[in-house]
Amino acid sequence: MKIGAPKEIFPGENRVAMTPESAIQLKKLGHECLIEAGAGAAAGFEDAAYAAVGVTVVPSATALFEQAAIIVKVREPSAAEIARLSADKTLISFFWPAQNAEALENAKATGASVIAMDMVPRISRAQKMDALSSMANIAGYRAVIEAGNNFGRFFTGQVTAAGKVPPARVLVVGAGVAGLAAIGTATSLGAITYAFDVRPEVAEQIESMGAEFVYLEFEEAQDGAATGGYAAPSSPEFREKQLAKFRELAPEVDIVITTALIPGRPAPKLWTEDMVALMKRGSVVVDLAAERGGNCDLTVPDQKITSANGVTIIGYTDFPSRMAAQASTLYSNNIRHMIFDLTPGKDGVINHNMEDDVIRGATVAHAGEITFPPPPPKVRAIAAAKPKEKPKELTAEEKRATEVATFRAQTKSQVTLLAVGGALVLGVGLIAPAAFMQHFIVFVLSVFIGFQVIWGVAHSLHTPLMAVTNAISSIIILGALMQIGSTSILITLLAALGIFMAAVNIFGGFLVTRRMLAMFQKS
Repeated sequence: MKIGAPKEIFPGENRVAMTPESAIQLKKLGHECLIEAGAGAAAGFEDAAYAAVGVTVVPSATALFEQAAIIVKVREPSAAEIARLSADKTLISFFWPAQNAEALENAKATGASVIAMDMVPRISRAQKMDALSSMANIAGYRAVIEAGNNFGRFFTGQVTAAGKVPPARVLVVGAGVAGLAAIGTATSLGAITYAFDVRPEVAEQIESMGAEFVYLEFEEAQDGAATGGYAAPSSPEFREKQLAKFRELAPEVDIVITTALIPGRPAPKLWTEDMVALMKRGSVVVDLAAERGGNCDLTVPDQKITSANGVTIIGYTDFPSRMAAQASTLYSNNIRHMIFDLTPGKDGVINHNMEDDVIRGATVAHAGEITFPPPPPKVRAIAAAKPKEKPKELTAEEKRATEVATFRAQTKSQVTLLAVGGALVLGVGLIAPAAFMQHFIVFVLSVFIGFQVIWGVAHSLHTPLMAVTNAISSIIILGALMQIGSTSILITLLAALGIFMAAVNIFGGFLVTRRMLAMFQKS
C-alpha cells in the first residue's frame, strides 16, 4: 500500500512524520512511500534524500491524499485535511480525540480509520510506539537548554581566579518522561537538582539520577499513581501541603521546570504568582504544560515573558519542534512500529485488527464509527510498590528455642553423616590392603574439606576462587600425568579423564580471569 506524509501546515511546526531512514524500513514491509515536496526541509531532510531511497516526491498535498492509502502526520489534521479522507484510507497522527469532538465526528463521516498516536496504551509491548514519551523526552531535554539560554550563570559551580560561581539550583515538578529527561540533563550539566512527584514509587528513580526527591510531611498516605502511567489528581489537603512546600523552596531555586499534565485535563496550577514573586531576579520558569493553560499562573502560551521582579517565564508549546531532526527521527520510528503491527504478513497488506490491544486502544474512528474512548487497559503501566511485610519480632524465649532447635538439627545431621562415613571407611578397610587405605583416607579427607570450604563460599565469590581451584587442578593434573603411563588400562583411562577435566578447569579459569580483568581496562 502507498504511505504518504504531507507537509505540516500548523504554524511553526518543523517536524515530519516520515524520514528517509523510516521509509527504507517501511519499504521492507512491502509498502510504497510518498512525500510531499518540501515536507522534510524544515527538519533537515531534503527531497533529494527521499528520492535517493526510492520515495516518490509528489508536488502537492492534494496529489498525496489522492494517491496514498495511509496518511501519516505529526499534528492533528485540519478540517480540510479530514475532508480529503475516504473509507479506504487510514490516518495515523496525533489527534487528541477528547479535545477534538468535532474533528472526530468529521472523521466518522468520511468512514476512514483514524489511529491517534496520543492514544497508544502505555503498556510494555507498545513502548516502541509511544510517541507521547518520545516527544516528552525531547521536551524535557530542551526545557533545560532553554532555561540555560535565559539563565545568567553557569549550571555547574566554579572556583576561578576571577571569583566563585555557585551551582544553579533546579527544581523539576513532575517526574514523568519529560521530568526525568530534565533531571538527567540538569544533573549532567552540574546543577543541584531537586524533583517532586505525587507518585512515591518514582522517588528511587529520581535519586538514582543524582537528584534529591522533595518529600512532604503529610499524615495520610498519598499515592498519586493512576491508570496509564500518569499522576492522579491530588486531594485538596495534599495540594495545600504541596504548595506550602513550593513556597518554601521558591527563594532558594534558580530554575523551575514544571511538567505536570494529564492528557484531556487542564494543567494544574502548581507555581502560583506569589511563588514567582519570591524567586530571585534572573530566575527562570519553564512551563511544559503551557499548551493546556500552564502550571504557572503567569504562563502565556507560545511566549516568553518577564515578571515584575525579573523572573523569566517560558511558555513555549513547540519544544520538540525546536529539535525537529531528532524529533522527526523518533516520531517516524514510532509510526514505523505502528505500521509494522498493522502489516503482520510483511506483504504490504494492512490488517486493522481490532482484537489487538494496541491497535484497538489507539483507534478512535473505524468503519464509519467512533471507537473512542477505548476499553480500559488490562494492566497498569506503573504499579504502586506493595510494602514488604515486616518479619515478626521474636521474643527472647522464642529466639532461644529457635537456636536450640537449629543446633540440635545440625548436630543430628553431622553425627549421621560421620556415622555413615565411618561405617563406609571401616567396610573398605576390612577388604582393602593397608597401602590403599593410607591413600584412600587422605583422599576422603581432602574431598570432605574441599567440599566444606567451597560450599561455605558465597556465590558471588566463586569466580575469584578460580585462582585456588587452578592451584588444586595443577596438583591433580601432575598426579594424572604421572599415572597415565601405568600398565593398568583402568588407571590409564582414569588418569586421562583427570587430565582432561583438570585442563578444562585450568584454561577456563584463566579465560574467566582475563575477561574480568578486561572489564577494568580503558581500552
